[in-house]
Amino acid sequence: MEGLTGVRKHWDLITVILLSLLLDFLIAYAPESILRKALGLAFVLFFPGYVFITALFPEKKELDNLERLALSFGLSIAIVPLIGLGLNFTPWGIRLTPILVSLTLFNIAFAAIAIYRREKAVEPWIPWITLERIKKDLEWEESSRLDKALTVILIVSIIASIGALAYVISHPKQGEKFTEFYILGPEGKAADYPTKLRAGQEGKVIIGIVNHEGRNVTYYVQIWLVNLTWDNSTNTTIIHEIYPMPGWFNVTLPHVPVDIEGNWTPQFETNYTFKIDKPGRWQVWFLLFKDQPPELPPAPPDGNYAETEAKKLILEAINGTIQSLKLNVEVVG
Repeated sequence: MEGLTGVRKHWDLITVILLSLLLDFLIAYAPESILRKALGLAFVLFFPGYVFITALFPEKKELDNLERLALSFGLSIAIVPLIGLGLNFTPWGIRLTPILVSLTLFNIAFAAIAIYRREKAVEPWIPWITLERIKKDLEWEESSRLDKALTVILIVSIIASIGALAYVISHPKQGEKFTEFYILGPEGKAADYPTKLRAGQEGKVIIGIVNHEGRNVTYYVQIWLVNLTWDNSTNTTIIHEIYPMPGWFNVTLPHVPVDIEGNWTPQFETNYTFKIDKPGRWQVWFLLFKDQPPELPPAPPDGNYAETEAKKLILEAINGTIQSLKLNVEVVG
């Protein structure tokens, strides 16, 4: 192998460069391909450590093959987080494109350094896999039965660990299912909410919903006007008045994947205008239900639902059992 020149002498390092560039192409144009997932594992878990250790130790006598293999995996696990840490302090942040570009440049740069140092080495290490060479590296013929058994167990464990890691990465656990439910001020910002109004004055908010449930969902939004107090002696909520507000609605939304890299965008928003005629300290509760709303009792003669099953809905909203939002409004005469 020492007599090899040109491409054959550096086939391993050139392969790392070409596969790194191929992965960039696959991520851009075929992100769902199986080849992309397989290359991605090697790109993160093997290539950085391999080119780094080859650049540091180009001589054959410095490390044996098993040591180089183990260090390639170990150093990759150390190098990749350090690159991510460095990106965290840059304007680009820890995102797919900056990580991909940084690791690709790292692999190319250290592969080039390794090629240069291998050219200068007296007896360069050039990987060439044959059965005889593997036996020689393992000192198979001279090993005892116990050493052979331990070697086989170690190799099987490494292969099993790599296989398990590949499976976990290629079959990720489904992310948490949830719904974004929010209210904004009239200008579309989380500010300037109508918290102080005169009796009969209109207040305006924006109600928003984003579906991350993994399926189509029909949402039902109920809006209640509530007057309540907190009893410190008994640590209980006392509800005095509950009135349904106009503007209840329902909407069916498709699933939207969570995008942590791009800019957040709304899925559904609607303007909501309300007014409160009675002075006092009120709470406007926005209750969100999926698929179907709860059944409500008949309307009381005075319209106050405080002594009906609707009271339970408000208490569940206060306890967080029902997904809900609350707007405190002080109304003056």
